[in-house]
Amino acid sequence: MTDKILIVDDDQSLCETIQMDLKRHGYGAVWTTSGEDAVALIEKDDFDCALVDMVLEDLNGIELCKRIVENRPDVPVIAITAFGSLEMAIAAIRAGVYDFMNKPIEFDLLRIHIDRALKHRSLKEQIKTLNKALERSRGFDTLLGSSPPMQRLYGQLARISETDMTVLITGESGTGKELVARAIHNHSRRASGPFIAISCPALPDTLLESELFGHVKGAFTDARATRRGILVQAHGGTVFLDEIGDMSLSLQPKLLRALETRAVRPLGGGEEVSFDARIIAATNCDLDSAVEEGSFREDLLFRINVVEIELAPLRDREKDPLVLAQFFVNLFADQMGKDVRGFTEVVAAKLLDYSWPGNVRELRNVMERAVALAQHDKIIVEDLPESIRNYRKKNFEIGGDSPNVLLSLAEVEQQYIQYVLEKTGGNKTLAARVLGLDRKTLYRKLRR
Repeated sequence: MTDKILIVDDDQSLCETIQMDLKRHGYGAVWTTSGEDAVALIEKDDFDCALVDMVLEDLNGIELCKRIVENRPDVPVIAITAFGSLEMAIAAIRAGVYDFMNKPIEFDLLRIHIDRALKHRSLKEQIKTLNKALERSRGFDTLLGSSPPMQRLYGQLARISETDMTVLITGESGTGKELVARAIHNHSRRASGPFIAISCPALPDTLLESELFGHVKGAFTDARATRRGILVQAHGGTVFLDEIGDMSLSLQPKLLRALETRAVRPLGGGEEVSFDARIIAATNCDLDSAVEEGSFREDLLFRINVVEIELAPLRDREKDPLVLAQFFVNLFADQMGKDVRGFTEVVAAKLLDYSWPGNVRELRNVMERAVALAQHDKIIVEDLPESIRNYRKKNFEIGGDSPNVLLSLAEVEQQYIQYVLEKTGGNKTLAARVLGLDRKTLYRKLRR
C-alpha cells in the first residue's frame, strides 16, 4: 500500500508543491494549513508520517507535535521551520518529534527524511509486536520461528515424529540440529525413554567406539569395568549422532553393521547385545560430496538417510532473527537480573541486515553479550559486536565498465561458482542445485 503523508503548513502553495512532489514519487499526501484540522485528520485517518511546520496561525507547532505524538505515537513527526534554533530543536525533540529540517525545502532531502521516518515506523511496529510474535512463533516443541522454511519444518516434524524412521538432519553449523532431534524425540512414542547425544568428532576413534558399543573389563588399559555403550543404554529411546560426517572410515562399517543387525559387540567382548534405539544423525557436511570423495561410505549414507530434514540458515528465515533475538533478550535478562526489555529500531535493522554465518548459535552469543553490556532498558547499536555494527552486504561483481577489466565468460563462470559455494557454506550438492547442474558436472568444473 502507498505510504500516506500528512502535510501541515500555513503556506498553501508550499503544501500543494510538496503534495505534488510526493505523489510523483509514489506517496499518498494530504495537506492542511490548520493545526486544529491536522489534529482532527490524524485522529480519524491512518497516516504513516507527518510533516509539521513549527509556525502556524491557529496552533503552536510544538503543541501540535505533542498532540500528534500523544494521539498517534506510531506516526513519526518531522518538524519543519524557516526559523531554526537550538532551543526550538530541543523543544521539538522533547515533544516527541522524530526528525527536524529547515526551510527552504530541498525535495530530494525531504524524501530522504521521509523514507528514514517510514523505516523507523516500520521497525518500531516490529519491535512492539515481537513479544506477541514470540508466542505465536512457538511452532513445534521448543522451536521458534514463523517463516516459510520453519512452517515447512513443523509439518515435516509432525509426520516424522510419529514413526521410528532413521532421520538425517542436515544444515549449516549453528542452525539447531540437536534441538530438532530433541523435538522429534519429545513428540515420539519414545518420549519417556532416554535421549542420548554424542558428538562424533569430539572423541578419538577408540573412545568413540567404546562410547557407542561399550566394552568389557580389560578390553584396553583403562577399561577397569564392563560398560554398556550408548546404543544399548538408549533402549526404548533415541540416540543422536552429531556431525556423523566426521566419523572415521574405520568406524563407519562397524556402525553400519550395528544399524543393520540392531546389535552391537562390545570392545573385547565375544557376544553381541541387541538394542532398540531410534537413530537420528546430523551433519553440516555435504555427505553426497563426501561419498564422491571417498571419505564417507555410500551404504552408511543410505542407512542413515531414510528421511532427510534440511534446516534453513538463519539468513533465509525472513523476520525470524528478530523473534529469536527477543527470546534471547528475555532469557538472558532474567538470568542476569537486568531490566532489559528489547532493542532499538536501529539494532533491529542491523540484525535483519546481517548474514549470520554462525546462524542461531551466533545470534544467541551476540544477544548474551549485548544484554551483559546493556546500560539501558533497550539494547543499542553500541552493545553489538563491531562485525555486526559495520556489516555491509556483498554483491557478486563481474568487472567494471572498461574493456580492460571486463571478464571472459569462463572467468565469470569460475567466479560465480566460487561465490555460490561460499554462500552455500561449501555444500556442493546445494551449490549444484542453485547452479542448475548435476553434481558430477560441478565436480568436473571445480577440478578444471
